[in-house]
Amino acid sequence: MDGPSRADSAVGAPESPFKGKTGIARVVQAFFNSLAGLGDAWRHESAFRQEILLAAVLLPAAFAAPVTGPERALLVASVLLVLVVELLNSSVEAAIDRISLDRHQLSRRAKDLGSAAVLVTLALLAAVWAIVLLPQLG
Repeated sequence: MDGPSRADSAVGAPESPFKGKTGIARVVQAFFNSLAGLGDAWRHESAFRQEILLAAVLLPAAFAAPVTGPERALLVASVLLVLVVELLNSSVEAAIDRISLDRHQLSRRAKDLGSAAVLVTLALLAAVWAIVLLPQLG
């Protein structure tokens, strides 16, 4: 590309130097970046490791449970959503720490909000599993 795009010139911001690949090369690179992110989360985030262990128990249980297809999808989705939100929370925490390790009320708020999102997602997981499985027990 020769120079900034129309959208970039409209706001005066240069195009990101990290946006060089297109097409299938971009998809392949994104896949390897995603694997690197999962590896980083596993190595550096104890909450992510704990939630992976929870998923290792709950996902097989979801496939073994005597439920309908849509109910099984809800069970699986609720587990995966916890992992997604934890990854997003970890990315917010990393970005805040990159900006500054100084204590600041806005940094704390951002981290607390991310943590709250994980808590709400865990509550959603518990609610979905209870709603789907409790009728099966009774």
